[in-house]
Amino acid sequence: MNHGNLGVALDAIAETWSPRVLAAIGDCEIKVARIEGAFEWHAHRSTDEFFLVLEGKLQLELRDRAVELGPGDYFVVTAGVEHRPVAEPGTRFMMVERSGTAPAGDV
Repeated sequence: MNHGNLGVALDAIAETWSPRVLAAIGDCEIKVARIEGAFEWHAHRSTDEFFLVLEGKLQLELRDRAVELGPGDYFVVTAGVEHRPVAEPGTRFMMVERSGTAPAGDV
């Protein structure tokens, strides 16, 4: 699909931590999700992940620091870096990652 509305796509997501693909560009996917609470520690050996907060607050915990993100803030977790997203209730975000990337990583 190459056309849609971001608000409509986000409103259609009922579950948390279940990203939906908005579009594929080359070998990457653009995904959106509702998130809250903590996800598990993980890493992706061969792909970077781009996170963009749309609403709410997201903390990306890395082994050596934590990065606080609010609406409009973005962060790239580079390949191989262990991380754990932790979000307040009502947080919505967009991410870009290589197609076929497992949510819980591969390392």
